[in-house]
Amino acid sequence: MSDRPTALNLPQADPLPERTRKYFDICNEKLGFVPNVLRAYAFDIAKLDAFTAMYNDLMLGESGLTKLEREMIAVAVSSENRCWYCLVAHGAAVRELSGDPELGERMAHNWRTADLSPRMRAVLDFAVRMTRASAEIGEADRQALRDEGLTDRDIWDVAAVAGFFNMTNRVASATGMEPNPEYHGQSR
Repeated sequence: MSDRPTALNLPQADPLPERTRKYFDICNEKLGFVPNVLRAYAFDIAKLDAFTAMYNDLMLGESGLTKLEREMIAVAVSSENRCWYCLVAHGAAVRELSGDPELGERMAHNWRTADLSPRMRAVLDFAVRMTRASAEIGEADRQALRDEGLTDRDIWDVAAVAGFFNMTNRVASATGMEPNPEYHGQSR
């Protein structure tokens, strides 16, 4: 496997701006590595900044959805799209956040076999329907989420997370993005 994060020959900005280097240092400190998705975007710092701002807002910001629920959406969407990078990276996050390695594997291979609450099943059904045919989403789909206790803000967050991962799945797959080897053994 190449040291490049993607199949494209797009080297990181050199030198990295100080704030980017600090961000990468934090990743190294917390994870033990810099995720290849960040390394991939580092050829253009403006694109990296836009990507990380959206990711951090959707996945780490205030929400009625837990971090685990958001990671489960990421994995269900990535499974539907067969995105190698995101299945590996976010499958590891599901394993870590849930403390359940089996759940992470079920989510990546066939989330429908996982023991999920009716609320989470409804969320993932919505995210996958959005992935397959977003133009067909209607009021009945949103009402199914409300019936499981989601607020309209929560529905927005489900749609935003699913939409973000549909975009990133396509970029990762089209560029041949490789998951960091470290993800494979995490939280098993």
